[in-house]
Amino acid sequence: MSFQKIFVLGAGAIGSSYGALLSRKNDVTLIGRKDHVEAIKTKGLEVTGDMQERFFVKAETEINRIPSDTLILLTTKAHDSAKAIKEIKNLLKNNTVILILQNGLGNKELVKRVVRNKIEVLRGLVTMGAEFSQPGKITLWNGETILEQTDISRRIAELFNESGLKTRVSNEFEKELWNKLVANCVVNPLTAILRVRDNEIVADALKEVRHGIIEECVEVGRAEGISLEPDLKELIDKKILQYTNLSSMCQDLMKGKRTEIDFLNGRIVELGRRHHIPTPINETLVSLIKSLEATKWNLTN
Repeated sequence: MSFQKIFVLGAGAIGSSYGALLSRKNDVTLIGRKDHVEAIKTKGLEVTGDMQERFFVKAETEINRIPSDTLILLTTKAHDSAKAIKEIKNLLKNNTVILILQNGLGNKELVKRVVRNKIEVLRGLVTMGAEFSQPGKITLWNGETILEQTDISRRIAELFNESGLKTRVSNEFEKELWNKLVANCVVNPLTAILRVRDNEIVADALKEVRHGIIEECVEVGRAEGISLEPDLKELIDKKILQYTNLSSMCQDLMKGKRTEIDFLNGRIVELGRRHHIPTPINETLVSLIKSLEATKWNLTN
């Protein structure tokens, strides 16, 4: 059930992880930054963490041709989605499939606006953790991939599972999407502001802040027709304790890059305003992260 070709568009830490594992049984090309691509071409992609392996996967800086029956994993930052797809729009075939593996809410709508429903676009959730150590080297913590239910989902799930990527199709995808969104709204900004690994924010001193973020998200979700678990605070605290990686937002700020705050807490604030629901804690976090972005803050300062 493999595709003729798989491209990983935006091969950072997460994208490189998927591409590496899928390359075991598929024709995969990573599309990434020049220094990362050159390192992979020279020495292969070194993956450490929950596995120790070097993958000699194809890597390029851009897509020049898309064969028939191609799967594109979109793993750019959420705010780069539209630009990345616009650049390859004229290369897309009718049977090209785009699977969005990004954080946040609203990503799928952005991509569908670009392709205008001419091809299948679906979303997936990533629960694995990954860090970009240096060009050609990443660290990976195992997790699972959750796909929304569409005609092509089973095919992709089978393909992923055969390659060692634990994957399932969910018939409650919107609820699971919101569960992940809420967890990200807690983990990403707090770890980025405090300069700590994910599990370090599960501290008693931060309990009211963590749970306040969640309460605002749950209320906004309810207004959007999403009913989340009554014990979500405790569930998220337990999950975060298992994560020892640096969050993607913390890594972005370390590198002086723009974060995905607009697609996480920023999205909660936007929807809260639409439903006349106050979200003061999330608003504060958005302001703090944007301030750090503007000052090009990093961990070495």
